[in-house]
Amino acid sequence: MIEAVGLTKRYGDKTAVHNLSFQVRPGAVTGFLGPNGSGKSTTMRMILGLDIPTAGSVTIGGYPYRKLPNAARQVGALLDAKAVHGGRHARNHLLCLAQLSGIPARRVDEVLGVVGLQEVARKRSKGFSLGMGQRLGIAAALLGDPQVLLFDEPVNGLDPEGILWVRNLMKALAAEGRTVFVSSHLMSEMALTADHLIVIGRGQLLSDMSVTDFISANSADFARVRTPDTEPQLREKLTSALTEAGGHVLPEQDGALRVTGLPLPRISDLAHEADVRLWELSPHQASLEEAYMRMTQGAVDYRSTIDQKAGLQQPLPPGAQPPMPVPGQGQPGWYAPPPPQQGGQAFTMPPGQQAPGGAPAGPYGGQGAPAGAYGAPAGAPNPYSAPAAPGAGQPNPYAQPAPQPPQAQPAAGAPAQPAAPAAEPAPSAPVSADPTKPEDAR
Repeated sequence: MIEAVGLTKRYGDKTAVHNLSFQVRPGAVTGFLGPNGSGKSTTMRMILGLDIPTAGSVTIGGYPYRKLPNAARQVGALLDAKAVHGGRHARNHLLCLAQLSGIPARRVDEVLGVVGLQEVARKRSKGFSLGMGQRLGIAAALLGDPQVLLFDEPVNGLDPEGILWVRNLMKALAAEGRTVFVSSHLMSEMALTADHLIVIGRGQLLSDMSVTDFISANSADFARVRTPDTEPQLREKLTSALTEAGGHVLPEQDGALRVTGLPLPRISDLAHEADVRLWELSPHQASLEEAYMRMTQGAVDYRSTIDQKAGLQQPLPPGAQPPMPVPGQGQPGWYAPPPPQQGGQAFTMPPGQQAPGGAPAGPYGGQGAPAGAYGAPAGAPNPYSAPAAPGAGQPNPYAQPAPQPPQAQPAAGAPAQPAAPAAEPAPSAPVSADPTKPEDAR
């Protein structure tokens, strides 16, 4: 059993783990969840004696890792599958680990067969794929036949068959009475593998309970209801009826309604009484992912300024610059082709097409005068053009005048002819101030 009591780790003025206490019991797969930077890897390193706690303690079977007799035979771990000498054969890598821990050489061939690498045992690990490297790391963790196992992202890089194999392996190890502690970001896989969950955020314990209890405590089942998309008034009518009956209704991005607080038969009766046709009425059980997102929503350190799920722009942090506006965005019929450097071509509306209001439409559906490049107003600078060099567009004071052809001298006594007016110079093609080619920029 793994037991942490008041575990704390500080790096200078940064606290990675603060007063963390939990137990990982044998006979079950315990999932270790938390956002990036929450302290999961630091906690695992302290369990294995790789980092010294600033305060508190963590023990395995009642002893700190460094005081365990022959720790390699009692604890197996996979923290970084890439920590392997690339020029060493897979079998030789495991053989070195076995010799250091007094493990018989026959055990090397056994674990190679368990992880399915017996066919590549004589190949150098630098040629292994990501999934093969994960299998080799799992083999190293199983080498001493330990009673305590720690895995950090064990299914990283594995194909579906490999993920299924790892899932069954974890369950089989736990069924033998071993302690299995697994850290992962794949919520769907944790829901199928783990029996118990320990969730941390910003170095502190958020939850320590079974998977079933965690989902029930942090989410709720709901019903999806859909009305005909061509009749939005029916959706509004049904929403009012469900709300008056005590239900809680939220709109989904695809136009459906998420209803909680009412059973499906009651929702069906209310729709019938309101004379609203239903295209969908289906129950949905809450998932581990939804429960996890709700639990950790306040403990995420790295969050995008754009909420992809809701499609809404979030407030920028103090001092951050807002994104550059796209010219023409928000106009009727707005279209954003790729820039010319990426092969984009200007898109024009069919001739004679009118914008709303009767005014001639621009090339992107904008009302009024024809728009410039990519929907920008006429005369606006091209946002994709290279910046002009200083002094570009001004005459070169060092340029020499072009030589003029010799003029025939008028005959003596002949009257002088008036000089013909000079022809206006033809407009020269615009020259980019940046002499580099697109391929040079790459």
